[in-house]
Amino acid sequence: MINKTKIIATIGPSTSSKEMLRKIIQRGVNVCRINFSHVSHSEAKEIIDNIKEVNKQINTHTAILADLQGPKIRVGNFEKPIKLKKGSYVYLNTTQKQPNDIFISYSNFAKDVKKGDRVLLDDGKLSLLVENSNGKNRVKLKVVFGGLLKSNKGVNLPNTDISLPCLTKKDKLDLNFLLEQKIEWIGLSFVRSAEDVKKLKTIIKRHKKSQALVIAKIEKPEAINDIENIILASDAIMVARGDLGVEVPLHKVPVFQKMIVQKCIKQSKPVVIATQMLESMTDNISATRAEVNDVANSVIDGADAMMLSGETSIGIHPLRVIDTMRKVIKDVEKSRHNISKNDPERKIVLNERYISNAICANACQISDNVNAQAIITATYSGYNSIKTSSYRPKAYIYAFTNQHTILNTLSLVWGVKTFYYEGGKTTDDTVLETKNILKKYKYVKRGDKVINIASMPAEERGMTNMMKLSKVK
Repeated sequence: MINKTKIIATIGPSTSSKEMLRKIIQRGVNVCRINFSHVSHSEAKEIIDNIKEVNKQINTHTAILADLQGPKIRVGNFEKPIKLKKGSYVYLNTTQKQPNDIFISYSNFAKDVKKGDRVLLDDGKLSLLVENSNGKNRVKLKVVFGGLLKSNKGVNLPNTDISLPCLTKKDKLDLNFLLEQKIEWIGLSFVRSAEDVKKLKTIIKRHKKSQALVIAKIEKPEAINDIENIILASDAIMVARGDLGVEVPLHKVPVFQKMIVQKCIKQSKPVVIATQMLESMTDNISATRAEVNDVANSVIDGADAMMLSGETSIGIHPLRVIDTMRKVIKDVEKSRHNISKNDPERKIVLNERYISNAICANACQISDNVNAQAIITATYSGYNSIKTSSYRPKAYIYAFTNQHTILNTLSLVWGVKTFYYEGGKTTDDTVLETKNILKKYKYVKRGDKVINIASMPAEERGMTNMMKLSKVK
């Protein structure tokens, strides 16, 4: 059985070998994520090459997602952990000139913060309030919730309008490397506005070799405030619940998750749910009941994909983790609670692609009405496959294209399975040949109803303007 909801696995020491990459892809991983907070260019190059080689060996189309680190703020290195006592005062310093101060890697910290701003350390485990700043390099803070602070822990500033650019010097160096590798997806961390996404897409567009698409990671309150524009500017969205759960009150995260998923589906933008999906399995052989329910609810919400982080990068049971997620997805998608349904109130977007939009929308509606087994999309850009997916039809979507980049890119998209296909001489040839390919591999059988959508005439490779309902012979 093919899962409609896709699995993204972060690659690390536990999964970076060619042998393990083959195993996790065969177990159900659709996208491999490389976190540039933790890898060098040489390590990343080896992983990328291994994924591409495994794809060729076992005839898969696994996509690669490179996650840029972004403006991650951290404290400095200490000889031993520092104990922060509730009610005490500490100093954060951007220059390390004072021996008892705690270094912070954000050079404009003293300029940007104001009295009363919250400063959260170590994923929110420690909480401080700004008392005053000298406006140059040193800030006095009062400890609200204390504990032990270890070296290099992250800093979150949920109330501060930070002046750091979304793309750091490190990100730009990583991006230059990545655009030469011809990967499919680039994750932009700590997005605050649609302008951040547009700047990255401009850089990618100037690089002629790359067709990489941008996933905007939602982990800042400013992003929530500009979510409509960010979704429109991006190629996909990731609900990055780790930092988001620190920057905004935890009880708001589930509501934000559902809201973002709904808005993405409405705008035909793939959406990924990330962080702590099965985190207990990093060290344990089984997940908690709450984690299983979290995965199941993300499927029911309609997410395109779910992402595993430490579970597969440093976890001791990466294959069991993937098996667990795949089985949960499978059971939910088989159940009556499956999200697969069309929204009759959703209107067709009247833009330059309104003909394609109308074909995709009606193909899904007809498919559900006649209980079709498959919707077959002939595509050269991936647009009609993503648009069809956004209507969450009951049928599986089989995308046929001769563009290898599109084959891999669509591996992140809900309900889509891809096939390399050179294309028929005519539209009629394409309809017949794609049905026969699916029949050959037993995805459909004689008597099944299928819907083909494509462009006519086929040789022009224009927008989708044709739909045909037929039976497999």
